[in-house]
Amino acid sequence: MNAVEFKHISKAYSNFSIQDLSFAVPKGYITGLIGPNGAGKSTLIKILLHLAIPEQGRVFIEGMEMPIREKEIKERIGFVSDESHFYEHLTVRQTGRLLASFYRNWNETQFQTYLERFELPAGKKISDLSKGMKMKFGLAAALSHGAKLLVMDEPTAGLDPVFRRELLDLLADLMQDEQHTILFSTHITTDLDRVADYVAFMNRGKLVFSESKDNIQERYAIVKGGTELLDADIRKQFVSVRETSVGFEGLVYNRPQAEKLFGGYAVIEPANLEDIMVYTVKGGYGHGGTA
Repeated sequence: MNAVEFKHISKAYSNFSIQDLSFAVPKGYITGLIGPNGAGKSTLIKILLHLAIPEQGRVFIEGMEMPIREKEIKERIGFVSDESHFYEHLTVRQTGRLLASFYRNWNETQFQTYLERFELPAGKKISDLSKGMKMKFGLAAALSHGAKLLVMDEPTAGLDPVFRRELLDLLADLMQDEQHTILFSTHITTDLDRVADYVAFMNRGKLVFSESKDNIQERYAIVKGGTELLDADIRKQFVSVRETSVGFEGLVYNRPQAEKLFGGYAVIEPANLEDIMVYTVKGGYGHGGTA
């Protein structure tokens, strides 16, 4: 069973729309949801949480349809955002007590364990916590009511590299029990290069791909060579190409075919998620074109 299934989701705003989007979040893995700012990632998460209502489509969480079984579903979801949604005037301890009243499966012992692990002072007000500490508190709260699906919307945005690494290590540790699923939305693709098992890529409200990170890395590549290698047919093999006075560099979405075409006449290197996102955004939504 998939942890989440988006089926033919459409949502229109005055200057943006999600168009007939479908993909699944496999259970027991970390799925990264990537795309540039404005791609539709946060809108999709709001639809998942029933904070926004699509004009078309259905959302299922562990086989249950949202919002038909909303209360039961939200007991199983932990949500962590780059923005604090807690009452700033309350202390960490008071906020924990407030949250406990909302969840049937709240585990106070587990909550206290996370506070100690994250070095969060129980008597400190939420307003006095740093951005990183607020993120830790949000994670502690999300993991203390038995949630098996952790939804994270830009969780590392604005965090220093040390805490970003610490957070990613915490998520990797969490996945060791194979009982949790994480949907991790971000435009900082280097984080997902480290921890993601699957990646869904959105651009301009559309899904570019959704598949395992291993498949993506096998399929995409960066090609570098002299501009004399480029002709109209060769250009069609690229997602987009950047040309300079000394040569070209471009992203291909069929690495085996590129290796046959270019042979030893060009350098072919692995493409990371940032390469894939940047070149795809520059080249437009589809595959092909130059930038």
